[in-house]
Amino acid sequence: MRPAKPVIIVHGGAGDWPSELHKRGLNGVRVAADRGFRTLSRGDSALDAVQVAVVAMEDNTVFNAGRGSSLNLVGDIETDAALMDGKTLQGAGIALLRDIKNPIKAARIVFDRTNHVLIAGVAARDIALANGLVKADLRVRKRVKAWRKGIRNLRGNRFPYLSGTSAEIIEHFLAKPSDTVGALGLDRDGNLAAACSTGGVSQASGKNWRQCDTRRRSLRGQQIGGSDSTGIGEQAMRLVISKAACDLMRRGNALSAATMTIRHATKTLGLGTGLLTLDRNGRYGVAHNTRHLCWAARTADASAEKMSGTRVKS
Repeated sequence: MRPAKPVIIVHGGAGDWPSELHKRGLNGVRVAADRGFRTLSRGDSALDAVQVAVVAMEDNTVFNAGRGSSLNLVGDIETDAALMDGKTLQGAGIALLRDIKNPIKAARIVFDRTNHVLIAGVAARDIALANGLVKADLRVRKRVKAWRKGIRNLRGNRFPYLSGTSAEIIEHFLAKPSDTVGALGLDRDGNLAAACSTGGVSQASGKNWRQCDTRRRSLRGQQIGGSDSTGIGEQAMRLVISKAACDLMRRGNALSAATMTIRHATKTLGLGTGLLTLDRNGRYGVAHNTRHLCWAARTADASAEKMSGTRVKS
């Protein structure tokens, strides 16, 4: 069997990216894609490559993952991360993790060294520290400033407590690049993998008690393709959006699957979602109904980094 051509595609989150952050965001996803592709080029696995790419974004404070994550209502940072291997359909994640520099590395420990699918809270922190991960203060100035603004708004009753995907939450999300980072990879053996990490939807409005998107949104479809969503997690869960995209790749390519899935999401639940797809032939797709989706891709023949893909409007 001929070796597959390695491919990696990464994203730094959907939403409305302010123009002053475009350069930093695009540089960040470019670096992540480059590091992931170098890993693939050495013959390492897709799983290793997507982890490397996500680590690069967790270390970059322009993104809401790892160091630079948003704060919850009480001023704490709790992160989530997950990864999945398309060859074995094994996946693992962590949730509500505190004080660990690279949450995706904690998820990989759960993947490699336990039989669990998800470990959360104190147990997630304990297993990370027991396996030598670096403890760190994840707060950065811009996130603390946003949290303080949110507290003032809440005390002034400008933003009452809301749940779900109310119009107010959607409006706030679309105004800020505040969500997941993620990566999809295809290695020389034709295996797919995905990884994602998040500090949770921004809490600058003080709308939500929980910090983290504990819903992991990376899915493999029996080596048919991979998908990773970004945006409002409740929408992704209700539509099982990554599975829907993978199912469409049974009879179509990655771009058509991404576009059709986002079109359906827009008609059904409205705005708030972005999607990366990668099929087993190495073709990728980027679609979203937010204003921006910061992403980059690398193959042996081409590279790209952009602030938008196929945009589906309401």
